[in-house]
Amino acid sequence: MPDTASALYSVTLHLARGPEFPNGSARHGYTIVMPLDADGHLDAKLWERRRADCTAQRFWGDDDDAGMLVHRSGGQGGATWLIDYEAGETEDDEPAFRLDGHRIAIGEYVSIRDEAGALHTFKVVDLGPL
Repeated sequence: MPDTASALYSVTLHLARGPEFPNGSARHGYTIVMPLDADGHLDAKLWERRRADCTAQRFWGDDDDAGMLVHRSGGQGGATWLIDYEAGETEDDEPAFRLDGHRIAIGEYVSIRDEAGALHTFKVVDLGPL
């Protein structure tokens, strides 16, 4: 977890347990470069300066999908964090559920809605500064 000023962190998420995967799945998840503040919350100002570095890799048992972590106006609380796989297209976007309010730390959970609209919960399993 961050212990100084805002910085970029590599965050690995694994699919948490659910009906389809009762024990969760390390083969399904994301590795995302996130701009985090000292408390482990997403930092929109750092994202604005370093957005090109905020990449996302989705691994789901098939070929990996590469995208970008994006901060957009609108949504719950006035802004939405999402993974954008193709600039200019919105149907492939995967919005995170209230990600701006979550503390990103090992053992914490976040939810991401896939492009088909299904909401999946993920556990933060690794976090390290870049």
